[in-house]
Amino acid sequence: MIRYLLIISFMVCFIKADNYTYLLDKYQKETELEAKIVVKIAKDILVNKPVILYIPGMKSLDYKVYSSFVKVTKLCSEANFVFVKYSKSHKCQKKGKNSYILTNNYKKLLSDKTFLGAFFWSKSRPNIVLVKSRLSQKNIYLPREYERYIEDL
Repeated sequence: MIRYLLIISFMVCFIKADNYTYLLDKYQKETELEAKIVVKIAKDILVNKPVILYIPGMKSLDYKVYSSFVKVTKLCSEANFVFVKYSKSHKCQKKGKNSYILTNNYKKLLSDKTFLGAFFWSKSRPNIVLVKSRLSQKNIYLPREYERYIEDL
């Protein structure tokens, strides 16, 4: 009798463990989609230059996913594209290097003019907003597919 109770309890544990594994995979899939979109924006902004991405406060999953698409650095001074995802502070010292900064927070985009645009999730959907005047200041000309994402703020 005890043997059957143990077998049943182990089976319940295995069934519940699959549910938690599914949630982990879902998060990784969202991060992969985010990475593909951010890297595409970076490549279209940098045109023929290789993208060297920096994410302040980067987590290990971010490094694993983003590095499969593009070169990722842990030093802001080496990057030519910055995606501010976690950190409140993104300032770094760059000597004569042009870098382009994207955020995942729409409010930060409105309040800080250093951001070219924002990529963020709203109602479980990805949203892209690029600021026309900031793109013009840096002489960035994007393909026509970005027209619906470019706004005057």
